[in-house]
Amino acid sequence: MSLSSLPAAILSHMIAINNVPPPPLRSLPRLKMSKYIDYGQLNALCHIRGLQSSRSSYSILTAHNVFIKQYPKIFLQKTHRLPGLFKQEGKRKPTEDTVEEQQHDDQRDDSHNIAIHVKKARGGLTLYEPKRFEEEFVEFLDILKKLPIYRTLHEHKIVWKMLKTIPDLTCQLPDEHLKTLSKSVISETWVKGSTVVGNDGFYIILKGSARLQTKAYGNLIEEDESTASLIPQSFQGFVVSEGIKNFLLAEVQTHDPTLGQWSTFGTLEVAAQTESETKEYSVITEEDCEILKISAKNYARLKSEKIKLENKQKVKLIRKCPYYEEWPTLSIYELVALIKWKKFPPGHMIVESGKIISFVAYINSGYCNIYRNIVGLTKLEPKKAKKIKKLVCMGKLKEKESFGEISVLLQVPFTCTIITGKEVEMAIIEDKDLFGRCQK
Repeated sequence: MSLSSLPAAILSHMIAINNVPPPPLRSLPRLKMSKYIDYGQLNALCHIRGLQSSRSSYSILTAHNVFIKQYPKIFLQKTHRLPGLFKQEGKRKPTEDTVEEQQHDDQRDDSHNIAIHVKKARGGLTLYEPKRFEEEFVEFLDILKKLPIYRTLHEHKIVWKMLKTIPDLTCQLPDEHLKTLSKSVISETWVKGSTVVGNDGFYIILKGSARLQTKAYGNLIEEDESTASLIPQSFQGFVVSEGIKNFLLAEVQTHDPTLGQWSTFGTLEVAAQTESETKEYSVITEEDCEILKISAKNYARLKSEKIKLENKQKVKLIRKCPYYEEWPTLSIYELVALIKWKKFPPGHMIVESGKIISFVAYINSGYCNIYRNIVGLTKLEPKKAKKIKKLVCMGKLKEKESFGEISVLLQVPFTCTIITGKEVEMAIIEDKDLFGRCQK
């Protein structure tokens, strides 16, 4: 069978091609495996039954839901490594010099140093304070240079903490007043040779030294009351004998008393003072000084606000007591001026039956039990009995209730016994104050 010209040409070309060597093999590029894909989970995901078959729509939908749930598992989560822990270096071994120095400090005998015992007894600073106190003192000075309005709560707390270490303040002011005043104290800088008049506040020398003015000493020493004021505040807290007091007065008369760090002068009383009293509270700086000032006006304002707050609380207490609800305000204020606060422990007998109470009481907190003496019969033997007295609880006096008015005003004995059930705080008016007010 003969072939046509075209197929013959193609056949001859194919025979010629077979004799040509094949092209050289080329390597396929390697597939980079992703670090964040789990290929085992991916392979299992691709072979889920039901994805490729289309027999029923239900199987396809089920396979689709399984696929969507398993899909997030093919991605590997990055593991977050926490930073390594800082290894604390070992403590340095003390050298021979430091060991000897420490032994010397331990062997130091302070039993014969009267200054240490005096300062410890008064709660002041000891001679051997740790170095940390110097840093706290520098921080304390920096805080005082700020205006009180710009200080933070932490800085106010530091000022209060430092003021509590000054005995001349803690012996004169309660802790509550000192905490309030610490939020308004300021520091004043005085150059050498300045005269600081201390009749408008209480002053504490933080840095530097000063001496009391001695111009009025000649007239003041003649009177006992005046000479006592010449002794620096740091000595007035002690109960001293006449011999020690005479020694101090002799020192004051012969030498100018010098006030150093933590010494105090001035007054917290706001009153019209004479020229001699002004000089009594004045000092002259012997070097540049940093002096802390507690304003006498601020202290007077603090006491006034506290009195107003207490009076408001007393009025509120009396108003809520029965029989006082319709009293006029002026009459209640007359009672407020006579009221004193007093606390009684649990189980304390306020008044016994048959006795006249010595005060009128308004219960602010707690409660009192009311007892009466009841005579009863106790069966001893058949046809025999014995009389005994028992305290029987008849009721309670609760908060915002009063008692004792009739007994005090009419001088009538109580017919019952009143005993506190727990700690009770009362506002009381003593009979002597009430009768004194009535006589006026």
